[in-house]
Amino acid sequence: MALNKVEICGVNTSELPVLKPEEKEELFRRIKEGDKEAREQYIKGNLRLVLSVIRRFQNSNENADDLFQIGCIGLMKAIDNFDTTLQVKFSTYAVPMIIGEIRRYLRDNNSIRVSRSLRDIAYKAIYARENYTKQHLREPTIAEISQETGIEKEMIVYAMDAIQNPVSLFEPVYTEGGDTLYVMDQISDKKNREEKWVENLSLREALERLSDRERHIIEMRFYDGKTQMEVAEEVGISQAQVSRLEKNALKSMKNFLGT
Repeated sequence: MALNKVEICGVNTSELPVLKPEEKEELFRRIKEGDKEAREQYIKGNLRLVLSVIRRFQNSNENADDLFQIGCIGLMKAIDNFDTTLQVKFSTYAVPMIIGEIRRYLRDNNSIRVSRSLRDIAYKAIYARENYTKQHLREPTIAEISQETGIEKEMIVYAMDAIQNPVSLFEPVYTEGGDTLYVMDQISDKKNREEKWVENLSLREALERLSDRERHIIEMRFYDGKTQMEVAEEVGISQAQVSRLEKNALKSMKNFLGT
């Protein structure tokens, strides 16, 4: 994909305007009042943002003109939905929208397998988000996740969006000491927690036959709906050990119930 040409979709990229903060504010005020000309000016003033995003896809086989057009759709959606009362810059809001639009286009038009390196970036971002939330009692911003991981913000958004493709619950995430952790091990069991399926199936007696540690792990996982990472931190062991103890406990319970 060639991105070094001056003209894309009939637009001379060397002559694209750059809006000043006060100009953006005034244009958005007019946009909210239904001024179509102001909207067009704002779109043109942010086309450089679209160009910077599509450079992330320069290794794809897609035509630069096509990606630019799709990116512009994402830009327009961002303009139409941006809340000026939010304490964020427009570019911070728009970039994920543009990336998402391009990713949807690529998914609909190509059979793309998410690379291992991209999945690793996404998982690092997920772990960083969980740890940050526990330490600061709030969800981190993309910028804060970027700072924690040392990964560029756009790449984090790109990777997180990429793994939204349907994947098997049994897809391995990583292996530690011979114990493989799967996607399903990273998921909180909120639905089953709400339905209290453990009590409904009268498994208390089977739980009582487990060791104290195994019972505690099962209760946190299926009563409290915690992830294996959360359980590991509370118990003070590795996530791989939690996975192994959980599987052994469930097997013992299944044998006891004769199922």
